Amino acid sequence: MDVEGKGILITGGSSGIGLATAHALAARGALLVVTGRRSAVVAAAVDALKAVGAHVSGVSADVSTKDGRLATMNGAISALGGLDVLMNNAGAVRAGRLDEIREDEIRAMIETDLVAPIMLTRAALPALRAEGGGMVVNVTSAIALVALPFYATYAAVKAGLASFGESLRRELNGDGVHVLTVYPSGTDTPMMATNKAGADVGFSLESAEAVAAAIIGGIEADAIAVMRGGPERQALIDLNKQDPQAVDRRFLAIKSAFERGVTTHNAL
Repeated sequence: MDVEGKGILITGGSSGIGLATAHALAARGALLVVTGRRSAVVAAAVDALKAVGAHVSGVSADVSTKDGRLATMNGAISALGGLDVLMNNAGAVRAGRLDEIREDEIRAMIETDLVAPIMLTRAALPALRAEGGGMVVNVTSAIALVALPFYATYAAVKAGLASFGESLRRELNGDGVHVLTVYPSGTDTPMMATNKAGADVGFSLESAEAVAAAIIGGIEADAIAVMRGGPERQALIDLNKQDPQAVDRRFLAIKSAFERGVTTHNAL
């Protein structure tokens, strides 16, 4: 897809990967709507994008709620006059032992990371079909491919989103709407600010700009997947398929240190 002149809605577009992608899309002439829960942050993102010449509007809404999704979709269609690309990027995470995470925190991850993308995509499909070449971009996580300890719910919802995208891509094949699934690895964003795990347990962060560039490359190539993390991540994915207990042993060896590092990770 050539993104120039295309109407693109980015949920969670006021910071992190979403905002970096918005900037890169703006430079290519896309027409944008970015959303987020915090009105001041959305306004600041819109101002920053307009400062570099972007055609952009903002919507302050919580996509984990029915009303928030309705406001998001109505705001985008109104501002853009249609929709070419829906980028489901908004996310929520809370790490730690499952029995120490509250039910409301579990439900927040399910609603934001899985229910919201499904329901927004459902609502967007008529507009995407009307454009005769629409696209859904689902930002999942590398954790969907190799589930890490202390991220049980987050791994579940991100794997669910990945499977949703794969199924929907086949459902829409031939209908004029394409589905791209993105698997970022650790990324230097506000969402990761409370994660204290470091290189000693295998955590490294790449820039949001690098992930954004890869996403746009995937959109322009009509790719079905964008995977980040390089050869080391791919080797771990392959090992997890071939010998999952070997991966179990790796994590057992660093389990205590890993838990200490990630238990603070909370971005709900």
